[in-house]
Amino acid sequence: MKEKYDVVIIGSGLGGLVSALILAKEGYSVCVLEKNNQFGGNLQTFVRDKTIFDTGIHYIGGLSEGQNLNRYFKYLGIMEDLKLKKLDENGFDIISFENDTIEYPHAQGYDNFVNQLSNFFPKEKAEIIEYCNIIQSVCDSFPLYNLNWEGKYDSEILALNAKKCIDEATSNEKLRAVLAGTNFLYAGIEDKSPFYVHALSVNSYIQSSYRCINGGSQITKLLIKQIKKHGGEVYKYKEVCKFEVVENALKSALMKDGTIVNANIFISNIEPKSTLRMVGQEHFRKSFFSRIDSLEGVIAAFSLYIVFKPNKFKYINNNCYHFKNTDCVWTAHQYNEENWPLAYMASMNASPKNDIWADGMTFMTYMKFEDLKEWHDTFNTTVVENNRGETYDQFKARKAERFLKEIEIKFPNIRDCIKSIHASTPLSYRDYIGGTNGNMYGYVKDCNNPMKSFIAPKTKLDNLYLTGQSINMHGVLGVTIGAVVTCSEIVGKEYLVNKINQESL
Repeated sequence: MKEKYDVVIIGSGLGGLVSALILAKEGYSVCVLEKNNQFGGNLQTFVRDKTIFDTGIHYIGGLSEGQNLNRYFKYLGIMEDLKLKKLDENGFDIISFENDTIEYPHAQGYDNFVNQLSNFFPKEKAEIIEYCNIIQSVCDSFPLYNLNWEGKYDSEILALNAKKCIDEATSNEKLRAVLAGTNFLYAGIEDKSPFYVHALSVNSYIQSSYRCINGGSQITKLLIKQIKKHGGEVYKYKEVCKFEVVENALKSALMKDGTIVNANIFISNIEPKSTLRMVGQEHFRKSFFSRIDSLEGVIAAFSLYIVFKPNKFKYINNNCYHFKNTDCVWTAHQYNEENWPLAYMASMNASPKNDIWADGMTFMTYMKFEDLKEWHDTFNTTVVENNRGETYDQFKARKAERFLKEIEIKFPNIRDCIKSIHASTPLSYRDYIGGTNGNMYGYVKDCNNPMKSFIAPKTKLDNLYLTGQSINMHGVLGVTIGAVVTCSEIVGKEYLVNKINQESL
């Protein structure tokens, strides 16, 4: 590691890696610092019983030719080398309810989406078409989502409520639940979640939906390969713990191992709350620091990672969003000890070896951080190993069994096919990913107060910028666009977006 770079990026999540690559392509000397033993943040994978599992990237949208993420990835030089498996075009997502034997599909392509759902809701076909039109209209309002540097979104769009907009699209209660059924993608909250978050999330998947073969960590590897190709450097086991500030600018970053690195520009890809504390509260306006510090984190998740016995459980080429009943679609996070879990998302691993049999499956459900208050002061990763204690293991085992019993209602024979079961709690997400209380998607966005959770990528300090899922939108596409927004502050938006368009043809 050199003593000084043009740009130092703290955190190697997708936002940090994309920012590093954009600036390295522009000729900046770039260094990325990661505290963990694995790069990639939510792109990380892990192995259990020789089976690969994703930490957070279960499927990706907008990757077909000409679509937005495809074009961003072409500019980054990683599109051609991605190993992908396209999900079922007639139902990449399936919405189901415990008291209903019908499985309701979300299909790829808007005409197909309408036609597949109309099979189950023939009287509501016009309403489904109108819902799709509204989704596309809202997405058209966001310039960078469509690779345009000009234009501004209508601020009134930010105040639209997701549940209200879906309810206004149709009076059919079951159809409302089906259209909102993938709101696990943004941890939907009935009275807060904005409709634009729903629209930007589901639109990409309706356009096209893919799984990463052998996991999303391939995106990390391809980005790092491109960063190095353009002269950038990446280092792990480098945890930044403090910044030196001189005359309203960051001068250097101090690492836990005593290393110091200087830079002209710093980009933080770690959570904004942590960034502000490391820089020092005194370097920001009190109102700004208080606003960021008071932001509510999105709810966390409890996950089961199931390894199957060979040739026992059929591969399913879609994702499943399952609910106890239609009432749970917007309230699954409001569970209690007796009725948990009220809903879950299930996704399979895509393997290059076998299209018939599955090797593993991931199930995710909501879990409040407060459920683990007994172990809040513990910390455990592969870098800093600590045993949280026997009671924690018992808690995980009890919750895993409870979750599995719920899963068996929809998948009756699954237990007979299982080789091993592994679980993670919000503490795992907190310790490995670094989000406050293990939150899944950064901070809660509230349509009643849209600007409260708005965080500009350029800070009051002359050379400190922010990126990552808390800055713009979460998800692979949202974070990629967020990195473009961050780098636009450094190299210019018109210049950068025009370059992306030229290189992504």
